[in-house]
Amino acid sequence: MIDIDTSTWMMIFFVILLVASIWKIYAFLPNEELPDDDTTEQSQKELTELILKIIKDSDGELDEKMLFDKIIKDKNFDSKHYWRFNQNRLVHLLQHYYLENENVDSIKSIYKDLKAK
Repeated sequence: MIDIDTSTWMMIFFVILLVASIWKIYAFLPNEELPDDDTTEQSQKELTELILKIIKDSDGELDEKMLFDKIIKDKNFDSKHYWRFNQNRLVHLLQHYYLENENVDSIKSIYKDLKAK
């Protein structure tokens, strides 16, 4: 019979348990897109379009709080899909829009830019 010392047994069991742990973690990670995931590129695009529509329909005198209130009250806003949407998310989307469009830097300038188009 093969004589194996204690440290070798410990290493064998460590490797076996490590492989089992990695497999278990992998098995429970979501592998497909969730239906209510509002962080996808498509969801961000839809939210940005809704934000721009509301800004264009307003008089341009909106602050972020007023814009947020109008967005969540809009008939096109899906509160079940965008259940994580909050004022911080709005600010993030606005900042992203400002970076993509260098000619705008505020809600009022977005309004003026949209009316000029």
